Amino acid sequence: MNKYKLVEKAKKGDKKAFAQLIEEEKVKIYRTAFLYTKNKDDSLDIVQDSIYKALVSIKNLKEPNYFSSWLMRIVINSSLDFIKKKKKVIPLDLEIVDDIRLREFKSDYKLDLFDAIDGLKDRYRTIIILKYYQDKTLKQIAEILDLPEGTVKSNLHRALQELRSLIGEDCVNG
Repeated sequence: MNKYKLVEKAKKGDKKAFAQLIEEEKVKIYRTAFLYTKNKDDSLDIVQDSIYKALVSIKNLKEPNYFSSWLMRIVINSSLDFIKKKKKVIPLDLEIVDDIRLREFKSDYKLDLFDAIDGLKDRYRTIIILKYYQDKTLKQIAEILDLPEGTVKSNLHRALQELRSLIGEDCVNG
């Protein structure tokens, strides 16, 4: 039976005709998928996906003589979609390792900062806590501590200088 008649039967829902068409094209579509992925398993996934898409949409094929190029276009688009999706996926192992490293860095940094704040004189520690942990303004801190605002400002400046010397210049912004 010629290809034109097989395509016409497949368009009408004949699954045996569709399977015969795919049988004739399977080597070409696998090679095409493999050229994109360079991986046997990924290529087989693309072939399977492409065949499913072709089966579902064969009734929309307008010109039966172009079945091969139509199928190839489906394979190419499926391959490109697969590659795009794969680029967005971060391998789990690397993600976990990076996350652990980031947490270790953050917790080490926090511990250093908390230790440094604990090492400050009480008046400096109080001002740092009120300013940066409770988001109080200099005026509010002055009212809470019953100190002139200028004194709070100079104590904050000295506290930040001391923190810089304890944990490093780059870690403290004032």
